[in-house]
Amino acid sequence: MNYRNLGRTGMKVSEIGLGSEAFVGKDNDFAQELLEAALQAGINYFDLYNPEPYIRDSFGKAMEGRRERFILQAHLCTAWIDGQYKRTRDIAMVKTAYDDLFSRLRTDYVDVGMIHYLDEQKDFDEVFAGPVIQFAKELKSAGKIRHIGMSTHNPRVAIQAVKSGEIDVIMFSVNPAYDILPPNEDVDTLFEKSTYEAPDVLSSTDPERLELYSLCESEGVALTVMKPYGGGALLDAEESPFGVAMTVPQCLHYCLTRPGVACVLAGAHTKEQLLEAAAYSQLPEEQKDFAALLGSTPAHRFTDKCMYCGHCAPCTVGIDIASVNKFADLCEAQGMVPETVREHYNAMAVKADSCIKCGACEKRCPFGVKIMEHMQRACEIFGV
Repeated sequence: MNYRNLGRTGMKVSEIGLGSEAFVGKDNDFAQELLEAALQAGINYFDLYNPEPYIRDSFGKAMEGRRERFILQAHLCTAWIDGQYKRTRDIAMVKTAYDDLFSRLRTDYVDVGMIHYLDEQKDFDEVFAGPVIQFAKELKSAGKIRHIGMSTHNPRVAIQAVKSGEIDVIMFSVNPAYDILPPNEDVDTLFEKSTYEAPDVLSSTDPERLELYSLCESEGVALTVMKPYGGGALLDAEESPFGVAMTVPQCLHYCLTRPGVACVLAGAHTKEQLLEAAAYSQLPEEQKDFAALLGSTPAHRFTDKCMYCGHCAPCTVGIDIASVNKFADLCEAQGMVPETVREHYNAMAVKADSCIKCGACEKRCPFGVKIMEHMQRACEIFGV
């Protein structure tokens, strides 16, 4: 297992994590077996959005005596009312549900207190101008949560959260299908195949998603990924908006090559599915490679947009072309050159101005990127 910095939090997290949807409808024995398998595979990051009491109890039992092995993001604003999950902004319900969470987890702290499911602007405004964010800050001041997070499917809302300065971790839906869609407050559109037939759907990453990834990278706000398989649609050629099936490693690799991403919370309803995802870091690069597939799909073929896949390498003069393009894209997305990005670019041994325009890289690029022009763009952005 590989480990990454969880943004500016100072924590190191496994690049593959586990979400709590896996436990729905299963018994405690299954939960204990799956959590044990996750730990044995090197997973240390867990998402606990689900308020169903027995799932919280299962996590509490699994963590007993070894709390330090679990880095847990648990959600504010989820409650279990009359035997049913409820998303709530009622502060009394929020507090009661979080008290229940701590009691069942048998712990006195949560690593990331994740404000749950903000997709609409009016919902964001209510939370960030009201008692929910104040309660999160109180929990943080008391040491009951170490960092404040937020979950959303809407990049426009996520960008505002980053700029607020209050949020250290954003749980966000990342995959190549969702990435080509413009922002929308209705999450259901992400799952509908007809959405991808709309005239404004791109064949490259939507600019606001690029801006979000760029901001997270430069501001040290970590992205933890939900829905890396698009609800399973990307694994099925008939369901996928691209008309081809991706593999689990390809989906994971796509997510983990996006700027700002620290951990992918892979869907796993069986121990075998969990271990398949956890084995990602041990696989050869050719099994992870998504470039040829996304560069030649029947629909929404990605073109002239660097996907940081590395197929352009090796450069004749030793330029790390993918990194140069990533740094330049981060700057263009924000309309400025963040100092952190400039520092990373300046630390490169061979910069874009060394390009001799031989064109060898362009012949290898599966996305038709005009790499020589991109190197010139980087020179103009960074001045060298």
